[in-house]
Amino acid sequence: MKKLAIARLLVLLPAITLLLSCGVTKPKLKLNERDKSKLTSILDAQSEKTQARYQYRNPQNTLEFFGVAPGQTVVEALPGGGWYSQILAPYLGTSGKLIGVDYDINMWPLFGGFATQEFIEKRRQWDTKWIEKSNDWQKPLAPMVGYEFGAIPAEIENSVDTVLFIRALHNLARFEGEGGYLTRALSDAFRILKPGGVVGIVQHQSDESMPDSWATGAKGYLKESFVKQKMEEAGFTYVKSSNLNKNPNDKPTTSDFVWRLPPSLAGAKNKPELKAEMEAIGESNRMTLVFMKPKK
Repeated sequence: MKKLAIARLLVLLPAITLLLSCGVTKPKLKLNERDKSKLTSILDAQSEKTQARYQYRNPQNTLEFFGVAPGQTVVEALPGGGWYSQILAPYLGTSGKLIGVDYDINMWPLFGGFATQEFIEKRRQWDTKWIEKSNDWQKPLAPMVGYEFGAIPAEIENSVDTVLFIRALHNLARFEGEGGYLTRALSDAFRILKPGGVVGIVQHQSDESMPDSWATGAKGYLKESFVKQKMEEAGFTYVKSSNLNKNPNDKPTTSDFVWRLPPSLAGAKNKPELKAEMEAIGESNRMTLVFMKPKK
């Protein structure tokens, strides 16, 4: 009888080990009702212009899916005009911290065109401008600080709860061959995250059938398989995905780029019919992915 019990235990041991390991490694991303309510309140207080994008950007469901909660230290890659920052800063609150991280300053000249020397010099002060914008945001706010990829200080290593790459990976991938910019950004993200910390990604998504030569990021789109590969090469573990930011109406051809769509509507100036066509499509089709830095 004793031998039979031991034999059964040995049979079950692999399954028990697997269950225990899953419990240890999976991040807890579910928000409580109080945090959900706070996020809803902050979203309801945003301007009409900001709220007009909710139907495409789904900020409530996206931030809940990523497990972003008040009191966390969150890194937002390429905050840009602050669309998500104005939501995150009051939501994280005074016990949290919002860290903006811009592209490496050496990457900007690769854009050509608009990236003049004057533009680049002004870009060196992007963090000051970004923080100044917060004067008009809902209070109280999380403390804010800005850095650049490739120049994030060592003192914040292993201290960040969540890193957000929201429509921020395509240009890093586009210029990877010129300076390893995507590799460096993902390495920085891994370095600053706590063990068990999360990376949340929302990215313009190319269909897997499109040519790799088109889905390089230069047109704004990346393949989900490419993103997963690069994240795993950087040491991250894939956790889950969601369709919440999908848009099946966005079906680009190889002659298209993502900025043809709202809100940019590039190419539709003084072309009301084309503008209406692009607005009917809406914002881009986007993957929504979660990865984590392994706990060990």
